[in-house]
Amino acid sequence: MTPILQVENLSVSFHQDGTTTQAVRDVSFSLSRGETVALVGESGSGKSVTALSVVSLLGDAARVSGSVIYENQQMIGADAKLLRKVRGNDISFIFQEPMTSLNPLHTIEKQLLESLALHQGIAGEKARTRILDLLHRVGIRDPEERLDAYPHQLSGGQRQRVMIAMALANKPDVLIADEPTTALDVTIQAQILELLAELKEQENLGLLFITHDLGIVRRIADRVCVMKDGQIVESGPTADLFASPQHPYTRKLLAAEPAGHPDAVNKNAPEIVRADNLKVWFPIQRGFLKRTVGHVKAVNNASISVRAGETLGIVGESGSGKTTLALALMRLIASEGGITFAGQDVRKWSTRQLRRRRGEMQIVFQDPFGSLSPRMTCEQVIAEGLTIHKVDPHRNRRDLVAEAMVETGLEPAMMHRYPHEFSGGQRQRIAIARAMVLRPRLLVLDEPTSALDMTVQVQIVELLRNLQRKYQLAYLFISHDLRVVRAMSHKMVVMKQGDIVESGSADDLFDNPQTEYTTSLIAAAG
Repeated sequence: MTPILQVENLSVSFHQDGTTTQAVRDVSFSLSRGETVALVGESGSGKSVTALSVVSLLGDAARVSGSVIYENQQMIGADAKLLRKVRGNDISFIFQEPMTSLNPLHTIEKQLLESLALHQGIAGEKARTRILDLLHRVGIRDPEERLDAYPHQLSGGQRQRVMIAMALANKPDVLIADEPTTALDVTIQAQILELLAELKEQENLGLLFITHDLGIVRRIADRVCVMKDGQIVESGPTADLFASPQHPYTRKLLAAEPAGHPDAVNKNAPEIVRADNLKVWFPIQRGFLKRTVGHVKAVNNASISVRAGETLGIVGESGSGKTTLALALMRLIASEGGITFAGQDVRKWSTRQLRRRRGEMQIVFQDPFGSLSPRMTCEQVIAEGLTIHKVDPHRNRRDLVAEAMVETGLEPAMMHRYPHEFSGGQRQRIAIARAMVLRPRLLVLDEPTSALDMTVQVQIVELLRNLQRKYQLAYLFISHDLRVVRAMSHKMVVMKQGDIVESGSADDLFDNPQTEYTTSLIAAAG
């Protein structure tokens, strides 16, 4: 089979401020029509740089050498006219986060029209018919009703489907998908992977799939190239590579899956937090007088409890009410129903009392880069809560920060660095250190590992287990990654459209789910 894309001895370096960084070294691979090739590796391994090099999208600071042949045309050093023709037309991209790829100020129809007009000169009713056909093909229900929608009015899965429609609009030969399912629920992820596989077969596309998740690779790829430090360290047919990995790094990646179980909970452990028939309804207001015409039932009569040293996993698709439930428990949003913390009725606390107890209940968010101030050093980020909550006022702040950093696997010598100078895994450790320095009793972990590489996920899971063991922390662990949930949780609740549809021990729910919805979630996680 003649390759449609042939990459040989590709090397990329970046020259800036007198320094040179080698990002890719002597990378070679090929891609044929109807084939899926996966580039796999951790963050910083050179996967995305390799993909962007294919159509020269790296900017002026990049120095690229080697060869990239598409349909007998050399892409490296090609003139602007050829590159404009190929980009988005013959070779299309789907990126990880559609919310940053789609223009928030333009409707879905306008953005798809722009692509068709730019590359194919199609406009008017013909373009509209083509757009409706594309949206229908990628699984957007009632596409006519979605044409006037803005990106923020769509769910994460719908936005990713729109990105796929844009990529397919000009009937490309090669589709490059860069982590297209990382931020999606397991059920939506399964749907997107199935959609890409179907479209590849129907259109006879060459699909270059970039990911750090080997579980996805096993399901979708024909061949795999494993990248480390800018080089391909191993490649071959997917089945062969999984059955008999040759390189130590490949074996490390395959072994990097959260496993095991948390320590058993002490039978005399006190209850830390409890909710009884908790309800969070958001009013739908219409008209000039803003009359309430209905409610968004975000959480319906939820009852849960978590003891010291225990983890409650909360799972469900986006919009099921997972995060809303956690925020209501911490009195960060209004709710109805009973909430107790350490045996006390939280609703009876005054604002002053609540503020004084905030240090005992902390949150770690999904995106540490978004939750850490870029203007503050690591030391300032971790120490901020110490000052606000007046923790150990007689002790040196720097000593407390250093202790928290050591405890979370960070070097105290790094405390003068800013967030952008750390890796994703290190930033998540800073976020955990910021919470732990206050010595909380309850820690809400909202998708704390979903944006991380598999090897880093394993490290963070082990860190959280160790901290729970040492301090008998109560965890609310929110995630769509069921592998991580099983490794972390003693108990689980499954949420759907605001309702808890199933609850019980984590092992029981995984081994013997009682509802069709739970069964579908576990099946989608594969």
